[in-house]
Amino acid sequence: MGTVNKAIVLGRLGSDVELNETSGGLAVANISLATDNFVKGGDKTTEWHKVVLWDKMAQNAASYLSKGSEVYVEGRLQTRSYENKEGLTKYTTEIVANNLQFIGGKGGKTVAINDQFDGGETPF
Repeated sequence: MGTVNKAIVLGRLGSDVELNETSGGLAVANISLATDNFVKGGDKTTEWHKVVLWDKMAQNAASYLSKGSEVYVEGRLQTRSYENKEGLTKYTTEIVANNLQFIGGKGGKTVAINDQFDGGETPF
């Protein structure tokens, strides 16, 4: 039996898209996506998801999305480590997107942008 690593979220951007470029010239964007959970009594809790977009998907997101935009994301969960400003090793878990759909675009249309990568290793 195989394994599955898949995340699906539908939510709103909490801030504008952060577009950067790797040293090799590949576009990479980070978005913070909010999803709401409604609990008994009508209260609401918000969960924040870190999402990484690569290449054309990153460029399109930066061109067309902004804080408050609603998006549907499919991808895989990835945990990675990094060193913070104090030199301490930190860990973060994020969704590496392979399908991004802009919800409620022009004329109420949904626009799908699929990843160009084959699902292999993230091109760091």
